[in-house]
Amino acid sequence: MSSGRCAACRYLRRRCAPDCIFSPYFPSNDPPRFVSVHRIYGASNVAKLLQQIPTHLRAEAADCLYFEAQRRVEDPVYGCVGLIFLLQQQIHNAEGQLAKTQAEIAVLKSQAQHPQQAQQYFEPQSDFNNLLQQQLDNVATNLSFSNQASSGFM
Repeated sequence: MSSGRCAACRYLRRRCAPDCIFSPYFPSNDPPRFVSVHRIYGASNVAKLLQQIPTHLRAEAADCLYFEAQRRVEDPVYGCVGLIFLLQQQIHNAEGQLAKTQAEIAVLKSQAQHPQQAQQYFEPQSDFNNLLQQQLDNVATNLSFSNQASSGFM
């Protein structure tokens, strides 16, 4: 076995030609990279795909194929889409937390500007809840519109 073979040629048990399409993207020191891509897409399909892509974009395409293959191995049903959905949920939760914090700040600023009026004319907890509900309604309206427009699956 020659040490000059790329991971793809080593896995496929063939001689690695000097112009091998796999060698720049699947080096011999990282065999699992090719194995996972091969299991999901197949060597022939990967070779065809890499040949159709301009040379300057092939490294990025190989990285994407590897990432997508890894996600598909970890989550056979949803793959990358499952990870995207999880990240969208985290963003949604963070935006809700941000809206809640902004509402709390607004109520505290209002109370700080008018401390005597705040005690005389309204109950702080109910005012805070009303303001918080308005802020959350605004955020929910904006989120539902932006998610439907941009992602198409929420």
